[in-house]
Amino acid sequence: MDYKRQKTLSLKNLEIGFGSSESKRILLPPLNDKAYEGELIAVIGRNGIGKSTLLRTIAGLQPVLSGDLLIYGKKIDDFSRVRLSEKVGYISTEIVKVSNLTVYDLVSQGRFPYTGWFGKIGETDNNIILESIEKTGLKEHVHRPVNQLSDGERQRAMIAMVLAQDAGIMVMDEPTAFLDIPAKFDILHIMHELASARGKTILFSTHDLGMAISQADRIWLLNGKGMRSGSPEDLMLDGAFDSLFDASKVKFNIEDGTFRIRSREKGVVKISGTGQAKFWTEKALIRAGYRIATSGDVPVIEVMNSTSAKWIIKTDSLSMEFDSIYDLINWIRVSGFTC
Repeated sequence: MDYKRQKTLSLKNLEIGFGSSESKRILLPPLNDKAYEGELIAVIGRNGIGKSTLLRTIAGLQPVLSGDLLIYGKKIDDFSRVRLSEKVGYISTEIVKVSNLTVYDLVSQGRFPYTGWFGKIGETDNNIILESIEKTGLKEHVHRPVNQLSDGERQRAMIAMVLAQDAGIMVMDEPTAFLDIPAKFDILHIMHELASARGKTILFSTHDLGMAISQADRIWLLNGKGMRSGSPEDLMLDGAFDSLFDASKVKFNIEDGTFRIRSREKGVVKISGTGQAKFWTEKALIRAGYRIATSGDVPVIEVMNSTSAKWIIKTDSLSMEFDSIYDLINWIRVSGFTC
């Protein structure tokens, strides 16, 4: 169902890869899906599966090998390069390093579809460029050479260029790859705003599965069988994420959408208490190799929250009190505590 939203992108038996119709290497089985305005779609999959190739094909940088790729209902091959750039914006994992090119100069390239043969930047273009620079946190670097920026700043400048392009479909290959945690969430906030407030369709690849699950409206999961598509919650219920990992080494927790490394179980404990302190105590104990029980004759860890948090571990033979989760886990590890 489309619920009357505009369809911006359609994949119909799309084959992606390298070469030509005479000699081609197809990476995946035919892909079928669609995207609508206002959607934030994460593209995930193992290295080499074809995430970047799919995004480059959607951006018109690699040819469609077979099937149809429709942009706003029109075959991508029917667009001129300039007209396509009005519909689709793209940034890659490659970072631009050009001497004497300033942040303003780089971001202004996003206005290329609108400036005509002479590339003249008008007042409207200038305002859009400056707004894009400000939104990505580079206002103080507007006249700074790109080759003097950090990796994260250069990545934000590339994102600003796509913002300035103002295409309905924005394709971003690992847009947060070089960013620190605060900057990463700044960019995610911008992407959400563009999708929800301005109706942009945003496709981005990422290796950060947690971010994809928590932030994306929909996920395109690429694997050897093609593509699984759905909301993060749909894919969790279907067990789709299991295909990303070796099940003998990694376990997926469907209750909270997290993965953890499988390790030898060291024991079983119960936890009494309430609130966030109990929640994070459980997380730490599971990471340390302990299973959390709700009943049975097993040691109990009490999480006390009267004034400041305290942790008390009780068995038949001992009672120990700790001031932090770190101290609790450290004692368990050093003492070789088993139960």
